[in-house]
Amino acid sequence: MNAFMLQPCKKLLATILLGSQLLLCTELPAATLERPDEHMRQDLVEAVNSSDSFKDRFDAEVWLSDMSRRLESRVEDPQERLAILKMIHYEAARAGLDPELVLALINVESNFDRFAISSAGARGLMQIMPFWLDEIGRPDDNLFDINTNLRFGCTILGIYLKKENGNMYQALARYNGSVGKRWYPDRVYLTLSKRWYRQ
Repeated sequence: MNAFMLQPCKKLLATILLGSQLLLCTELPAATLERPDEHMRQDLVEAVNSSDSFKDRFDAEVWLSDMSRRLESRVEDPQERLAILKMIHYEAARAGLDPELVLALINVESNFDRFAISSAGARGLMQIMPFWLDEIGRPDDNLFDINTNLRFGCTILGIYLKKENGNMYQALARYNGSVGKRWYPDRVYLTLSKRWYRQ
């Protein structure tokens, strides 16, 4: 199983019935608007088919315990919280990302609402655009599913990080669709420094 310009945030909340309450956010441009090239598409296909597990169980348990306390106010159900954290830890490591950074990104993107929908239609924890499903030939995958959403989001950010030669600021801007601007990476890093820093 598996820091520092903060721009004002404007939110428009609407309730939509879709088996659960969905959050329609207009505070950020949709994440991952960039269409993938063939190499990106192949990386995502491989990631979707991967089934690795944690390498160091003890370190994972220490991390899960610490992060679970921090996430409790946003995800009340302990089983859902643990499932989200396990998958974040796993998917971040698999994509070569720091799991704490992924937590910060999710905090900014959806505030851990797994049913969040942006004004552009991006879905779930990491706000993935549905076109990604068609791009890799998996149109029936559910982006509200925690595992699917985290697999896509971490893989996409990992691809952008490689594309930006290891520059996480630029990779985050690309992820958000704000290439060349600093406001979004600054927001993620500020959230990281305030809440999700490593002990």
